[in-house]
Parts: sequence; structure tokens; C-alpha cells
Amino acid sequence: MKSSSQVFERTLELKTARRVELVEITHELDRIVASSGVTSGVCIAYVPHTTAGLIINENADPDVAADIEATLERLVPRSAAYRHTEGNADAHIRSVLTGVSQMIPVAGGRLKLGRWQGVFFCEFDGPRRREVWVKVLGDVGG
Repeated sequence: MKSSSQVFERTLELKTARRVELVEITHELDRIVASSGVTSGVCIAYVPHTTAGLIINENADPDVAADIEATLERLVPRSAAYRHTEGNADAHIRSVLTGVSQMIPVAGGRLKLGRWQGVFFCEFDGPRRREVWVKVLGDVGG
């Protein structure tokens, strides 16, 4: 069977519950990849927000996410003397530190992550309604 190339786009909508929160979105991204029909390629996830981010890290132990949240609070405290006066300068800086996109390989129609890895949406200025823009590129069929 001959394979063909596919470009598939979706928007993942989230509602965060806390001001700072790491929300695992691995399963939602995997569902998007599965629905794309792409068997081999790449999944690109992008956050169009200046006070949020995306990371890949351990998803087996929830204490890891809690440690990341606490460490970012120590490194970039909310109450520091920032020039940006809207009260969310720390969130902007945390977004810069985490980044706003991830590119994940796709193999066998699924995200190809390490054994302990998961993808997390990082909320730094919630609670809010947020989006993750997802594009899956690659081969269909095969």
C-alpha cells in the first residue's frame, strides 16, 4: 500500500483551575494524533498565550509537577518588583523559561515519548480558558 502525506490541525481547549498549574495533556494529544490518521511523522503543539507554556517531563509521579511549580515560584516570585504593572509579570517570565511549543515524533500512529514522559500545559496566570494549537504532519497509510 502506498503512503501519502497528511497535514491535520486541531485546537485543544482547556480550562485551568488554579493560577499556577501543570495540566497533563498527553492523552488528548494522542487522541488527536490517532484521529489524524498519521502513522509516522511529527506532532507540533503550540500555546498562543504569553502567560502559559508547554513542557515534556515525568508524568508517573505527580510530585514532579508540584516540584516544578514550586521551583518556578522560587525562581520567579509573583511578588518581585517588576516594571510590568498588570500583576502577571512573573507569568510572562515563566512562559519564556518553559517555552510555548513542543515537537513530538509520531510512530505507529501514536506520540513517541519516553517511558516516563508526558506533555504538560503550564498555566501561569489562571484560572483561564486556554488553547493549544496542534498540527500533525506525516505519512498516512503505509
